[in-house]
Amino acid sequence: MATTKWVLDPSHSELGFKVKHLMVTNVSGSFNNFSVTAETTADNFSNASVAFSAETASITTNSEQRDTHLKSADFFDAEHYPAITFKATQFEKTRNGSDYQLTGDLTMKGVTKSIKLHVEFGGLVKDPWGNSKAGFTVTGKINRRDFGLNWNAALETGGVMVSEEVRINSEIQLIKQA
Repeated sequence: MATTKWVLDPSHSELGFKVKHLMVTNVSGSFNNFSVTAETTADNFSNASVAFSAETASITTNSEQRDTHLKSADFFDAEHYPAITFKATQFEKTRNGSDYQLTGDLTMKGVTKSIKLHVEFGGLVKDPWGNSKAGFTVTGKINRRDFGLNWNAALETGGVMVSEEVRINSEIQLIKQA
């Protein structure tokens, strides 16, 4: 069976996350440098092989001081762990038509854990230049402490400065390779 290769369209994709700060608001962030590849045997992406990598040093939260702290050993330790990676172990269509469950191994700061992500398939389209593209919205939740990102500070009023839960929210556009 022939396979089709897909690669990231970086100018139409974003890899984002949100974390609760001071127990009252969410702080958003993203990775500027990342890649996604997929191999499929069908245009509907059932059973696709998916891999992802993000440069930890490319993290941005619109605060230079916070970004520097996130790159430090307290969090991502970008000097020793330059990439976050994901390799799918299963990509299955759910009962809800265009939705998928993506299961795979996420490696962050030298720790690998199996996670599940929800994937909404936006569809296939040809752009004005004849390129076949596929769009996806990827969401999920992970616990940062599961990956050794343990830094925190207790608040006088109770609670902590940074939530353990990280919500992933990404928009991914792939280009079909000839």
